[in-house]
Amino acid sequence: MDIYASTLSPAVDIGAGCYLLVVAVLSIIGNLLVLIMAFKKSSRMKPPELLSVNLAVTDLGAAVTMYPLAVASAWSHHWLGGDVTCLYYGLAGFFFGVASIMNLTILAVVRFVVSLNLQSPSEKISWKKVKMLCICIWLYALVWALFPVLGWGRYGPEPFGLSCSLAWGEMKHEGFSFVISMFSLNLVMPSVIIICCYFGITIKLYFTYKNSMNNSSRIPNIIKLHRRLLVIAVLISVGFIGCWAPYGLISLWSIFRDSETIPPEVSLLPCMFAKSSTVYNPLIYYIFSQSFKREVKQLQGMCSGFNACRVSNSINDNSIYMVTADIKPTIAARSTLQEIMESKTVTLG
Repeated sequence: MDIYASTLSPAVDIGAGCYLLVVAVLSIIGNLLVLIMAFKKSSRMKPPELLSVNLAVTDLGAAVTMYPLAVASAWSHHWLGGDVTCLYYGLAGFFFGVASIMNLTILAVVRFVVSLNLQSPSEKISWKKVKMLCICIWLYALVWALFPVLGWGRYGPEPFGLSCSLAWGEMKHEGFSFVISMFSLNLVMPSVIIICCYFGITIKLYFTYKNSMNNSSRIPNIIKLHRRLLVIAVLISVGFIGCWAPYGLISLWSIFRDSETIPPEVSLLPCMFAKSSTVYNPLIYYIFSQSFKREVKQLQGMCSGFNACRVSNSINDNSIYMVTADIKPTIAARSTLQEIMESKTVTLG
């Protein structure tokens, strides 16, 4: 039996290929726009904002290195390349997946640290620390991606035959310790940390607002800003975890039960849904950040002339990755408070 032959109908294969093509195009365009905006604002980026750039890199990397092969295989009704490309695809998917969830976890911790000092203008996280965090994220993901190659765990084709990932059904006995460790350290623990951090931020904002009711209006404005940042951060985290949760449940079913009891069409859906996680971050930025939306529209005017697409680099055009709120207690600063709040509405991941 050919393990790389599609178990789906030709019509479903073509539909899956078209879906992945759309996801790939949207992911590449969206995350490239995020990186372009970051480059344009690089002179005023703060250290923690590098983590949001790092998150866009993981999503872009997954879309570029994985989706074209998956689309070609779907339209060929057979996985292309055999064992070599299957190993490559499974390793790349696991690598970028772990990097993304750990990046979101670090982002949540950073947001929590920032929220502890709402009124402090001093930078609590240095460039050196953030660069070390980014390096640790990539090294951590690389180590976990190499474990199956070194014998702890295993990569293999998905039940429907058009994708490769961890061979869940083959790890019921030999790789069971890997499965438990992987789910505990790369899904359960990060999810708990993210939930605790954002719950802590919510509590902090509530008590800060309550204690500042009798003071000047500057503190409530800062709280209002951080509340909007919190909403976006939570949406990004929930989007990623929500995309991968169905796939995780199907994978656990394959381990504790017989994967052959799941119809190929059913096992296909969680896999396709998980791959859409690379699209959501730029989409959330575009919906909730007026400054990001405005600059994207300015870039669309490139064919109309240079002046139409030029993005201003003035003090009021703030980064789309803002995690801190520097609201100066001067009359001039208060007069432009609305501009500051609008341009800083997108948080780190």
